[in-house]
Amino acid sequence: MKIGLSTYSLLPAIKAGEMSVLDVIQWIADNGGEHMEIVPYGFTLVDNPELADSVREKAKSVGIELSNYSMPANFVQGTEEAFEAEVARVKQHVDLVARLGMKHMRHDVTAFTIRPEQMTIGWFENSLPHIVQGSRLIADYAARYGITTTIENHGFSVQASDRVQRVLLAVDRPNFKTTLDVGNFMCADESSIIGVKKNLPYASLIHFKDFYFRPYDQPPGGGDWFRTAHGNYLRGAIIGHGDIDIRRVVKLIKESGYNGYATIEFEGMEECRLGSKIGMDNLRRLWEEDKVRVTVL
Repeated sequence: MKIGLSTYSLLPAIKAGEMSVLDVIQWIADNGGEHMEIVPYGFTLVDNPELADSVREKAKSVGIELSNYSMPANFVQGTEEAFEAEVARVKQHVDLVARLGMKHMRHDVTAFTIRPEQMTIGWFENSLPHIVQGSRLIADYAARYGITTTIENHGFSVQASDRVQRVLLAVDRPNFKTTLDVGNFMCADESSIIGVKKNLPYASLIHFKDFYFRPYDQPPGGGDWFRTAHGNYLRGAIIGHGDIDIRRVVKLIKESGYNGYATIEFEGMEECRLGSKIGMDNLRRLWEEDKVRVTVL
């Protein structure tokens, strides 16, 4: 398994002008990472071919693999014209992924910010034909480049493990899999252990993050807390510091035989470089532990 970092983890430094995406590549190399996931927030590549080429060459020069490209997308549009425009937009990013020499891409299938009624199973089922059609069109387009496209458990509407599987089985393309985020199941009030166990067989890449959890009737006070689909409280944490049983998650993944990319996504309140560095070090330490005590579930 290769441990790396998402550019999203260093977004505060990027937004503050303290780091460019090229600086992020160097930072990952200097701090023990093996690969980088590109999340085009704080910078863009799809409309900047010169920067895209610089990213590809910089990563190559310092020995950092470009593992995954993650982008927002929404196939649930109000008109056929809007749907076609969204598919065309995502295809432009597929072309970019190919230009970067990458073979793995994650796209959303619905808007991330949605109303409570759009989190229901009824809205999901009604929207499923659009989700499936859009995902098939992108997967088929990406196949010509040998690119695997993926859906992540991300965005409240398609965040629970069963809904992810519903989309995967309906799309039914060999190059359409899931980017499995070990923490995001909690946003839909699902146990990370259960979500990981259920969706590991479909995973082509794994995101590691950690959360602090507080129940809906125990407001934690100030800080970067957000609410789950059912009103509980979550806040980003350094890997190994939060309330997710990361040791058990690591054990499950290790025993599954998974040996691909593991991407740290840090979104806690600590300084982003510090949180990212500790997270990568903690994940490597936990992965390399000879013995992890696991209670039989």
